[in-house]
Amino acid sequence: MKNTYYTTIGLEIHAELKTNSKMFCACKNNPDEEEANRNICPVCMAHPGTLPVINKKAVENVIRVGLALNGEIADFTEFDRKNYFYPDIPKAYQISQYKYPIVKGGTLKGVDITRIHLEEDTATSKHEKNYSLVDFNRAGVPLMELVTEPVIHSPEEAGIFARELQLTLQYLCVSDANMEKGEMRVELNISISPDKDVFGTKVEVKNINSFKAMEKAARFEIERMGALLDEGKGNEIVQETRGWDETKGITFSQRKKENSEDYRYFPDPDLPKLSLHTLFDLGNIKETLPMLPEEKRALYAEKYGIKLEDIEVYINDNTLASWFEGVADMLSNKESIILASNYITSDIVGLLKKESDAKLPHKEHFIELVNMVSSGELNSRVAKDILALLVMKDFSPKEYAEEHGLIQKNDEEYLKEIAQKIIDANPAVAEEYKAGKEASLMFFVGQMMKETKGSANPTVTKELLIKLLK
Repeated sequence: MKNTYYTTIGLEIHAELKTNSKMFCACKNNPDEEEANRNICPVCMAHPGTLPVINKKAVENVIRVGLALNGEIADFTEFDRKNYFYPDIPKAYQISQYKYPIVKGGTLKGVDITRIHLEEDTATSKHEKNYSLVDFNRAGVPLMELVTEPVIHSPEEAGIFARELQLTLQYLCVSDANMEKGEMRVELNISISPDKDVFGTKVEVKNINSFKAMEKAARFEIERMGALLDEGKGNEIVQETRGWDETKGITFSQRKKENSEDYRYFPDPDLPKLSLHTLFDLGNIKETLPMLPEEKRALYAEKYGIKLEDIEVYINDNTLASWFEGVADMLSNKESIILASNYITSDIVGLLKKESDAKLPHKEHFIELVNMVSSGELNSRVAKDILALLVMKDFSPKEYAEEHGLIQKNDEEYLKEIAQKIIDANPAVAEEYKAGKEASLMFFVGQMMKETKGSANPTVTKELLIKLLK
């Protein structure tokens, strides 16, 4: 792409909602079911004569999302039939919403939201070597669709928004939003133009199963369209739906993009119209909303003073965040809290990933370890070694350190005797230091730590070695 073009991106994001049953029937909503066609009934199989019944919890979940994103909750809403034929649509239409969605407006991460509506998910097609199978377990699962305004201007911005939405849905407990399982699906609407005030031809990209793939697909499509414009082939950019091939790292044409008229929307005659302000206590729902990621970031920064990288670790792991909060509330000052957070995010998180049997230590014993480092009883190296043991087995760090002679030594006379022996045993290295080779000093520091099993105070040791070597 030789020339400069202005990118415009809008997102359509689907998320399967956490409910006990499906959207319009009593079948179990179980995204982990592995046996095909186990959770099905005449309603979600679209047998003649069956009637759908609205899942009230699914509607409430969408309302919760709308309130969390400061959207406008509609008083009147209804469900429509979106007509199209595909093997995974048993009725040859999908129950969705068109003119009257549950939520209008709202913002997240500075991105304006057009609407949030509720529909039913489709079945899934599975293709094996000798046959194809349509699995209806997913057919009829409550599916929330969020549509943004076309106000995103880079793949990175799109990634930030989508990741924040996933976190928000998880915090609200309305969806697990696991992209690998297909519980959250992102579709890109991309256009580029040489004029920032004019939209180019819009292309939709589907089949995206991760945030990284979404950003890669957006970058590829921007480059593809830009190259066509550079060559004067702008007429080859058509409004269409393209798929993303993760293996090849390219998009490919699937079909020409349909317009809303092609779906022949009309209100579903089998479902009642809903007055949401009458059916739900919106004030009560808003009061029960949990603290959301952005609020939590601000709280952690102000209350605990920890660095942004640490905050993001906790934002993405509620279990770890809750454990950290318990630790922080039992520590006496921000310096100790910051120290504890450093150990949690740099050491404990790594150990939990590395060791299958590792678990979060008892808060009291972890705090004991942090306080020993803060008071100078333990140096950081020894503390890390003890921490590696503490995630595997519960014990008192203080008792362990005393038993193994790991309490930090500050006694200059004691350290001086050991230091002199090490210097006498390494006269060549001592001469190198005297000749100006500063790295030789760290050799002696390392030998001191080895000799004292890491219990020597590093600062005192370094100062003492400098005196003796001079």
